[in-house]
Amino acid sequence: MAMTPMIPPPNAAAGNPNFEGAPIPTAPTPPGTDMTGICFRDQLWLNTYPLDRNLVFDYFALSPFYDWTCNNEQLRLQSIHPLDISQLAKMTGTEYMLNEVMEPNLFVIRKQKRDGPEKVTPMLTYYILDGSIYQAPQLSNVFAARIGRALYHISKAFTTAASKLEKIGYVAADAESEEPALEPKAEKETIDLKEVKRVDHILVSLQRKLQPAPPPPPFPEGYTLPATAEGDKDPEGQQATEPAAPPLDPIIDQGPSKRTKF
Repeated sequence: MAMTPMIPPPNAAAGNPNFEGAPIPTAPTPPGTDMTGICFRDQLWLNTYPLDRNLVFDYFALSPFYDWTCNNEQLRLQSIHPLDISQLAKMTGTEYMLNEVMEPNLFVIRKQKRDGPEKVTPMLTYYILDGSIYQAPQLSNVFAARIGRALYHISKAFTTAASKLEKIGYVAADAESEEPALEPKAEKETIDLKEVKRVDHILVSLQRKLQPAPPPPPFPEGYTLPATAEGDKDPEGQQATEPAAPPLDPIIDQGPSKRTKF
């Protein structure tokens, strides 16, 4: 089984610490828990070695996502394949497992904590897509991002709807403010001529259907209408101030009967 030459951990100091004045090697810095904003790709390595299930872990070890304190690194130092599950099951601590493989395009690597041969706790997930290494976001972050995006669009929709309703409210308020100014104009409007003509037509038709009134009976000979003093003085003023009294019936209103005395 071909393996690429092991690369010393980063931040490893050169020189022999046993000699005086030589720098003391420091422990490599573990990768962060949230590195979803970066991507790693080594085109030189991809041009030199094939990317398959046997060499994919060596390629992953070159990335900043790799934890040099994991159990897989201890197996590499012992010249054992770092993904040997029979050896990893005997150890406890942080390790990497090849979860899914779709050669040569997709490889999914899971970081987990092993507390026993059958007890592991998933921590993070990484995937290699066409030679580029990414950290998969956590499910809670995916839900938070999508919910935040949905709330943004909902808030934007409500803002747009509120702006439209405000314009409608302004138009309605303007119409209500104009209504009192139009009311006095409505009081000064003239009567509809069509309605007047219709009423006149009805009255004329009724007048034609009714029979004419009979003429009044004739006055007796020598009878004259009584005239008041005011009527003699100013008959025109009387007609202007009050309507004329109806004529008296000469047959009915003739005064008391005259009897002869014996």
